[in-house]
Amino acid sequence: MNDPISPVDLSEYDNSWYDPGAGKLKRALWFVVNACFFVSYNPFTGLKVFLLRLFGAQIGRGVVIKPSVNIKYPWRLRVGNYVWIGEKVWIDNLDDVYIGNNACISQGAMLLCGNHNYKKTTFDLVLGKIILEEGVWIGAQAVVCAGVTCFSHSVLTVNSVAVKDLEAYFIHQGNPSSKIKARVIGD
Repeated sequence: MNDPISPVDLSEYDNSWYDPGAGKLKRALWFVVNACFFVSYNPFTGLKVFLLRLFGAQIGRGVVIKPSVNIKYPWRLRVGNYVWIGEKVWIDNLDDVYIGNNACISQGAMLLCGNHNYKKTTFDLVLGKIILEEGVWIGAQAVVCAGVTCFSHSVLTVNSVAVKDLEAYFIHQGNPSSKIKARVIGD
């Protein structure tokens, strides 16, 4: 193949169109609060829930947030009841993230609402919402990409990557993830 390939030119990158949903002062304050109370080893879930609500997040009852969690923009976050967010989870919510009731996001998992268009020389920002419906389990070190919905009680196994929607009541594994078997929940 002798086709000329256009190089990526990051000097041309421009995301000035992007609206994070809050002004510079609020974002700066959140950066400090996030660094001091979330990314740090703060074990106090109640304080973290209070701070998230203060910055505009909608947080349900009985939510557990472990230490070292990184949340980009709390005003773009909705969390249902009895959700568990494990240590070192990264919620990079450049777009809206919804986490349904009884969902579990295990240690080191990432919810990534942004990416870049690799087909453009300017590497344009691409965004998409993430929805984790009721009873979803995202395994340790797993990644959910922009625009993905994990339907009711789906599972993304350890170290797997969801680049497309996960079917309800199924276990998904791999990179990219694929459906491997039904999730049977019983006593």
